[in-house]
Amino acid sequence: MLALDIGGTKLAAAVVDADGTVLASGRCPTVGANGAELFATVVDLLGRVRAEGTADGEDVTALGVGCGGPMELGGRTVSPLNITQWRGFPLLERLEIATGLPTRVDNDAKALALGEGRWGAASGVRDYLAMVVSTGVGGGIVLGGVLLDGAAGNAGHIGHVVVEPTGRLCACGSRGCLEAEVSGTAIRAITGRPAAEAPLEVRVRTGRLVGRAVASVCHLLDLRLAVVAGSVALGFGDDFMEAARDELDRCARLEFARGARIVPAGCGAGDIGPLLGAAAVALRG
Repeated sequence: MLALDIGGTKLAAAVVDADGTVLASGRCPTVGANGAELFATVVDLLGRVRAEGTADGEDVTALGVGCGGPMELGGRTVSPLNITQWRGFPLLERLEIATGLPTRVDNDAKALALGEGRWGAASGVRDYLAMVVSTGVGGGIVLGGVLLDGAAGNAGHIGHVVVEPTGRLCACGSRGCLEAEVSGTAIRAITGRPAAEAPLEVRVRTGRLVGRAVASVCHLLDLRLAVVAGSVALGFGDDFMEAARDELDRCARLEFARGARIVPAGCGAGDIGPLLGAAAVALRG
């Protein structure tokens, strides 16, 4: 499969086989003065990676894409909050024309959920939440072994669970959303520094608010596992994880939710996890 991960700050692509082995990969910044220029950057990246990954005769038969939301079901149009060049952009159709491949597009965090269930920390688990805490915050939910889509394909958007009712204004228009409080974009706005340079109190607060949101989802959907990925969550390490677990234990008090766990994603660090998620989107198709 050809896999593509579209993020607010970078694009990544790979050729991945059915066992989850990455045969070739590449990345570049998410750049383009407008929607057309950004799409041209995507096509160029896909072309380079595809050529490298098929140089030894490996056949690419489908393209899977993970992209920030919101979007129409199946990625017919996408309007990522952190990619202002694309509003109602017809991503699915444009990719199929440009690559000549059958293409499946889904929310990047839902893609993560598929990848973690197939190759990662949720392997063998039928009910779980997977979430990304990075430039933005998103999530995907699997119940009974089935990824939830929702009416428009946006189910699991934990980034817009309100965790601070009088908190920061979110790009969605509400206040105190998890994304507005703990995303890399929010942390830079709060501290004036990149998230990687955040002080201890910000790392702990980020974990605490994520744990609070996860507890709400565990209560709502009868879940006992949350898999967390993303440069902010994984970059903050033990400070983040300990605070998240403590807050989850404090808030998840109904009997069926007690003992719910938060664990790091298992599909690999850096670009690899999101790309395996995108590959899993192609396999789902």
